[in-house]
Amino acid sequence: MYFRDIIGQTDIKRHLIESVQKGFVPHARMFYGAEGVGKLPLAIAYARYLNCTNPTSTDGCGKCPSCSKFDKLAHPDLHFAFPMVQKRAEKLLVCDHYLPQWRSFLAEKTYFNLGDWLQYINAKNAQGMIYAQESEEIIRKLSLKVYEAKYKIMIVWLPEKMNLECANKLLKLIEEPPARTIFLLISEDLDKVIPTIRSRCQPIYVKPIEYDDMIAAITHHYNLSLSDAQSVAHIANGSYSRAIQLIEADEESQLLLTLFEKMMSAVSSRQIKRIKAIADELSRTGREVQKSFLIYSLRMFREYFVSNFKVPELVYLNGYEQRLLQQYGGAINESNIEVLADEFSLAHKQIEQNGNPKIIFLDLCLKLTMLIKK
Repeated sequence: MYFRDIIGQTDIKRHLIESVQKGFVPHARMFYGAEGVGKLPLAIAYARYLNCTNPTSTDGCGKCPSCSKFDKLAHPDLHFAFPMVQKRAEKLLVCDHYLPQWRSFLAEKTYFNLGDWLQYINAKNAQGMIYAQESEEIIRKLSLKVYEAKYKIMIVWLPEKMNLECANKLLKLIEEPPARTIFLLISEDLDKVIPTIRSRCQPIYVKPIEYDDMIAAITHHYNLSLSDAQSVAHIANGSYSRAIQLIEADEESQLLLTLFEKMMSAVSSRQIKRIKAIADELSRTGREVQKSFLIYSLRMFREYFVSNFKVPELVYLNGYEQRLLQQYGGAINESNIEVLADEFSLAHKQIEQNGNPKIIFLDLCLKLTMLIKK
């Protein structure tokens, strides 16, 4: 990945390049922001630029031995840590086990989310995590001398998914890494990164992709009319991974929409048999789908609530979601939006903590029934 491959983010690209040119290279940076805005591509392009032997004023040269190895993400001084899943036959749970799949995945996708990665490695119902053993592997790798580059670079994707024991073992290393060693952390939920790690990193906020940049990228990569591209860019709201989901209409997106419609129909009917049926159906999906569903529901409630203000440009819904808005939008208002947000956020936390999904979703659907009655 090169800076030129990243959609928009001109200011951040300029800042990163100029900092290298001026010799200002912090030992730890935290790229944070929403999903799909280009944080990981920025980190990889920055790592490439740091180690390029003949960089231009705007990007890596693409010709030197370092850039050739970065093209394959196989540079001996480039290391990755990322969420993965435990397989029963595995004893040592470290990211190197998944490194071939990780490289193949990044060769196919530049903008993606955790769900895309877990689906790629066939995680099924397992939740992605950076396990405790990874800290020992990171310490071992970074204790070695720089092999051939200017810097040894460790890229940690989603440190909020790091096991607490792993995170605590890395504190000293992140604060005082060996000479010419750099940490680049990429977070989508900064509040869930332990404070002692956050405080040791220079933060870089990666904002949502600008509307015009999004339209340009969509029309370049997909055969859409300008009006369709504008509609997708509006709904995606700065996330290119979200735009891809909208365009490709993947199975999970359709599943989330179907489950949400079933839930709203059941709770509106106030028939306990139907409410229990949708709660049971939700409990049988995998935990990653359950978490995605709760986040999706929160987004839909937000759009329904905002629609009450009669400002269409602030509502981010596709065609079918708009039709659902006509049916259920009026049920979400100032009397219940805060409680709804709290209850669905709590359910998300409980699912993350491996709570019983059958109990969680039945309780949630019953509460939703009462809340939209107001």
